Amino acid sequence: MSPGPARGRTSAADGGAPRRGPVRRWQLVRAGSDAVPPSTRRFMARARQRRMRAALPWAVAAGVLALAGLVAWTLLGTGLFGVREVRVEGAGLVTPVQVHDVVGVPDGVPLARVDLAAAARRVGALPAVERATVSRDWPGALVVRVTERTPVAAVPQGEAFALIDRSGVAFRTVDQRPAELPQVTVAHPATNDPGTRAALEVLVALTPELRAQLVDVSVEGLARISLRLRGDRTVVWGDATRGPDKARVATALLDEDAARIDVSAPDVVTFR
Repeated sequence: MSPGPARGRTSAADGGAPRRGPVRRWQLVRAGSDAVPPSTRRFMARARQRRMRAALPWAVAAGVLALAGLVAWTLLGTGLFGVREVRVEGAGLVTPVQVHDVVGVPDGVPLARVDLAAAARRVGALPAVERATVSRDWPGALVVRVTERTPVAAVPQGEAFALIDRSGVAFRTVDQRPAELPQVTVAHPATNDPGTRAALEVLVALTPELRAQLVDVSVEGLARISLRLRGDRTVVWGDATRGPDKARVATALLDEDAARIDVSAPDVVTFR
């Protein structure tokens, strides 16, 4: 009995066609964790940690930027923190309505976008305001703190009186001279008027005794300043120089029975 033909070979009986062996089928099987060596697992774990540590600052930075953008948009781009109130402090001569009008900030404007310095300058331009500050009071208020001018003298202006402060600014007009204020007679009261400045220098130099009797400081010229005192007495002051010396000499002569005291040259005084 002859042996049969071997697998995978051709034979005459098969007509010369090759005989195929059984078909092998491959299947991909996922290996368990035990199939990875421990050293490889440790290396992969450290690699993951390095990647996470490298990415963490970028993730934090991105989060901070996103939060900052959201906050900026909320403060600057929405009315959530808009102006709801203008609160005025320290005002007496000016009214809150006047201050609100010159602040010029419409309701609802984002509080963070308000130009505080510009608003303060507008309020400070009011004649009766010496200086002003503007600040934010979150979530929706502007606080305007006003320092008003203090009158030091009253200047006749026709039938009325202009009140001037220590800088010579005429900031208010009244019908009658306040009893506590001396009268200053100058042609054009103003902070840049030489006559006004000279009169204010004289007022500063006066002693309490002279000030108590003072009725009027008259400036007819820069070298023709005179004081009118109670009892129809006159002190010829001359110019505004040597004010303390002139005030000291004039005070010493107040008890003299003289209607006119000339201290324009305080070293050589005359009176009659």
